[in-house]
Amino acid sequence: MTGRRGRYTDQDQEHYERPRRRTRPRTKERPSYDDAADGVVVTVDRGRYSLLVDGVPVYAVKARPLGRKGVVVGDRVRVVGDVSGDEGALARVVEVNERSTVLRRTADDDDPVERVIVSNADQLVVVTALADPEPRQGLVDRALVAAYDSGMTPLLCLTKADLAGPEEFMSTYRALHVPWVVTQRDGDLGELRRHLAGRTSVLLGHSGVGKSTLVNALVPDADRETGGVNVVTGRGRHTSTSAVMLGLPARDGEEDVDGQGGGWIVDTPGIRSFGLAHVKPETLIGAFPDLAAETGSCPRGCTHGEDTPECGLDDAVGRGDVDAERVSSFRRLLAARSVPAY
Repeated sequence: MTGRRGRYTDQDQEHYERPRRRTRPRTKERPSYDDAADGVVVTVDRGRYSLLVDGVPVYAVKARPLGRKGVVVGDRVRVVGDVSGDEGALARVVEVNERSTVLRRTADDDDPVERVIVSNADQLVVVTALADPEPRQGLVDRALVAAYDSGMTPLLCLTKADLAGPEEFMSTYRALHVPWVVTQRDGDLGELRRHLAGRTSVLLGHSGVGKSTLVNALVPDADRETGGVNVVTGRGRHTSTSAVMLGLPARDGEEDVDGQGGGWIVDTPGIRSFGLAHVKPETLIGAFPDLAAETGSCPRGCTHGEDTPECGLDDAVGRGDVDAERVSSFRRLLAARSVPAY
């Protein structure tokens, strides 16, 4: 028919059928990745991952079969492709190994979405300044809760001791038996190094407390940007914008960890909120075995909080079986799940 466009008329069956796609049939067989190399994620930047594979820096992207599975700093992964570390080389992360620990937070206490910060760390170093800016107990309490919830060992690192002493601040935390170290600018970091040696530690704290200064002192070639404190708000400026995992220089007599004698530290960006919507009371008290042992007589649904009726902790305090100050400190951490950290 003249004047009609197209190959078929509206009377032809083909006019109503879509062209068939010529694709290969799907297979249930998946690659085994037997030749994949093992690596550890040291930084994440907009979908690109920096890894160490046998000590060689390698850049990679996430393979499509991983889907929405997140890859975070500290993950032990398997990679295929070009792992030479040459300029322009790019590998693919094809598997994420099971995580031993996960440090996570929510944006706020009503947010059901958990955000994993770091994986496979065994120590959480809560860095807080004794002055300039003034210590904020809210974040410290919340960070301790996150450490206990994830199974990590907490360590308090009190900076700027040249401006204020630690006695008043530590009076609040001694009952929790949390280890602590004191540092100051250009001071000796020997005690802190001993706590970090042979471990994978995450440094967490408000902006301006001196995390990046500590990192630069511990790892001289880290070159982390440092910043001051706003004189009006008393808060620090964000300098670190992404988490980075750094190897500590090996020293004589220190244990070797994954080929990195001095251990690892993870410097995280300064934070102003730390949501704990994912933490349950039963998980938190499990980190205090001496207190958990006294809750057998608690009624069902007991939160072990300050105003919970018939809580076994109150009975234990009355009998003198546990220290009242320790119970009070535990309940302060419990309450920190709903108290703003800023």
